[in-house]
Amino acid sequence: MDLDKAHTLLTSKTPQFNTSSNFNQAYRQKLIENLSLDSQGRPFKIMVFRGSPKSSRKSIRFVDELRQEVAAIFEKDCKQTPYRCIPKGEKRVLDAPRLRNDYYSNIMSWGMNNILAVALGPELYLWNSEDQAVHKLLQVRGGNDWPTSVTWSEDARTLAVGYMCSNLQLWDVESSKLIRSLQGHSGRIASTAWNGHILTSGSRDKSIINHDVRAANSLASCIKRHADEVCGLKWSTEGNRLASGGNENLLYIWEASKMSSSKFLHRLSDHCAAVKALAWCPYQNNVLASGGGLSDGCIKIWNTEKGICINNIETKAQICGLEWNRHHKEILSGHGYSIRENQNKLCLWRYPSMTKVGELGNHKSRIINLCQSPDGITVISAGADETLRFWDVFGPPTAGAGNSMVSDLQGLLSFRTSLLR
Repeated sequence: MDLDKAHTLLTSKTPQFNTSSNFNQAYRQKLIENLSLDSQGRPFKIMVFRGSPKSSRKSIRFVDELRQEVAAIFEKDCKQTPYRCIPKGEKRVLDAPRLRNDYYSNIMSWGMNNILAVALGPELYLWNSEDQAVHKLLQVRGGNDWPTSVTWSEDARTLAVGYMCSNLQLWDVESSKLIRSLQGHSGRIASTAWNGHILTSGSRDKSIINHDVRAANSLASCIKRHADEVCGLKWSTEGNRLASGGNENLLYIWEASKMSSSKFLHRLSDHCAAVKALAWCPYQNNVLASGGGLSDGCIKIWNTEKGICINNIETKAQICGLEWNRHHKEILSGHGYSIRENQNKLCLWRYPSMTKVGELGNHKSRIINLCQSPDGITVISAGADETLRFWDVFGPPTAGAGNSMVSDLQGLLSFRTSLLR
């Protein structure tokens, strides 16, 4: 009955329960009256419904107020809880000689078999993250051609490799043999993406081609909507939508069921530079993140159902890659050139507020690509300084002061450098 006392007991962090009664005589008389008489002063009858809208509404209001105050205190406590420790340095550094300084290329992919495929100049290497074994899969002869895009299939049995001179190949990695070559493009293939048995490729010839790798005639559909090179492709997790970014600053959203008609779902023109970095949100299927080039430097979050931008963050640096954290609501951006800040950095953003959690980076030149490990813990950044750097930035939450010491130790150990080949 004493709402002030109830409020104190509910909201006090160290409640003190006093069993002794210190109430005065006036309060005792009021209590007896409320227990024995109704609101009209008549004797109280048990099990009789007394619909009193005003008193009922007043009681509900008090309860709602208490709930709101308790919720506010809980939210405050959550905000005061220390966030997990972000590593200060790399877990590992691999030397990557002849890695090309090309913003438009996508030369790295980490498959479900835990093998990293990376193109270094005219050669393509496979690095096994379990035993650190390195295997050279292929080497292009001649100086005018080299791999410009590398993508594992979803089952990690096949590796798709796009080339500078418009070739597109499928490789069986276990046997180290070329399975087949796919035709249709007349320019550099800098972006590829798998959707089941469909391999989608984007080219400097401004076209997007869907290849059905099961069929003898693999060309399923060809789309020509972009006015410049297609430098970014990404299928949604459910496989029902494709995002394509172009060098003419446009972002298209396509529905898988309507791609043969070349009819797009949305044409988005908010970016002011090439749209290479694309990433679908793992916990909101209709949400897409896109990043613009040097003249833009913005991360945009899109509702692809409605075709609207729901958030926009100016990073003031070229965005070369985006990776969502599958364990926490965060997104990581990899940056290249900048005239102000975040140059050659990795920036971690909390979603959906898009507030910066922290930044990492020891690259001496711009970041070219990002990719994520199958378990969603580690992110690799490929830099124009010819290094691959491994960051355990998406790890599970940590607690306690000892984690800071571990993080500092990792920073010291990050100077270890290994050869990729």
